[in-house]
Amino acid sequence: MTITADQLLLFVATLSVAILSPGPGVIAVSQGAFALGRSRALPYAWGLALGASVWCLFALLGLTVIFRILPWTYVALKVLGGAYLVWIAWKMWRHAPDPLPDPTQGNAGMGLAGGAMLNLSNPKPALFYSAVLLSIFPALPTAGDKLAIYVTAAAVELAFYSALVSLMALPWPRRRYYAAKFWIDRTAGLAIGLLGLSLILRH
Repeated sequence: MTITADQLLLFVATLSVAILSPGPGVIAVSQGAFALGRSRALPYAWGLALGASVWCLFALLGLTVIFRILPWTYVALKVLGGAYLVWIAWKMWRHAPDPLPDPTQGNAGMGLAGGAMLNLSNPKPALFYSAVLLSIFPALPTAGDKLAIYVTAAAVELAFYSALVSLMALPWPRRRYYAAKFWIDRTAGLAIGLLGLSLILRH
C-alpha cells in the first residue's frame, strides 16, 4: 500500500465534517427514526450509508473523469436526481396529515433499497469525493489502496447514519415528533424539495 495511516485519518476527519451538514439523507432518516423507532429505521440508515459510499467507489473508478469529458452526463444525473428528491418531498408533504404508522408494520420506502436510492439521487458527492481523494491521496492509488479508501468511507458513512438513527429514536425527540408530526413532516418535505429543485436549477 502507498497510502499512510495519517492520510486515512485525515480522510476520516474530512468526511466526518462534510456529512454533518444537513442533506436529504439526514432529514429523511431523522424523520424515519422519529416515526418508526430505531429498529425499523436502521435498514434505511444503512441504505443511505451504502448509497453515499457508492459515490466514493465511483470517484475511485473515475466517474468524475466522465463528468469532465461529457458534462451533459452530470447535468442529466442532477436533473434526474433532483426530480426524485422532489417526488420524495411531495410524498412527505402529502402524507403529513396521516396518522402515525405502526412501528411493528413494514413501511414502504424505508428499507435498505429506499435509503440507497435517496443518496444515489444526488451526484454531488461524487465530485466531493473526487476532490478530497485528489487532495489527500495525490499519488495514484493501487487497487489495494482503493479498497482501503472505500472500506474506510463506507465505515464512516455507516457509523454516522447508525448513530443518527439511535439519537433521533430516543424517547424525548420522538415525543416532540408525536406532538408536532404535521409541521415536522411538512418542514422536512419542504427542505428536501428545495434541495431537489436546487439540483435541477443549478447547472
